[in-house]
Amino acid sequence: MAGGSTGASDRAGGEFVLKPWELHGEGREFEKLGGELAKAVTALERDLTALGAPWGADQPGSGFAAVYGPAHGELVGGLRGLAGRVGKVGTGLHAMAERTTDTDTSAATGFGAGSGIGTGAGIGTGSGAGVGPEGAPVTPAVYRTAGATPGTATAVPKDMSV
Repeated sequence: MAGGSTGASDRAGGEFVLKPWELHGEGREFEKLGGELAKAVTALERDLTALGAPWGADQPGSGFAAVYGPAHGELVGGLRGLAGRVGKVGTGLHAMAERTTDTDTSAATGFGAGSGIGTGAGIGTGSGAGVGPEGAPVTPAVYRTAGATPGTATAVPKDMSV
């Protein structure tokens, strides 16, 4: 995703670009990967079940079975959970794209730009427009952070009287 969905990052200027259409694309990729992982886990579980219990009923085999049984369940359960979480990353990226578009639309409307998207001060001034609902052009959101690196917490002075 570097240089993709988040666009170019000008760390010195504290600016980053969000392109909702690319976030949706990445979201679809994560959903696809989650589905593929779920299918792979199902195939693994099927193949392991087909093997039966080849370790035997003797003492070493019984000892292996005592450890393998719970570990097998934990492994398959963990992999199924991972597949679900990967798919949910895609869902989160879709939500992020929608919120970005909604925020840009609200900001543009708030600045009196009417139905234009991404025309607010400091927002939506990036390049590389995409196409939104009903074919309307959509401009990526550009967020300026006054020199701060996106994703970092603002420093809070210890002396609050300043």
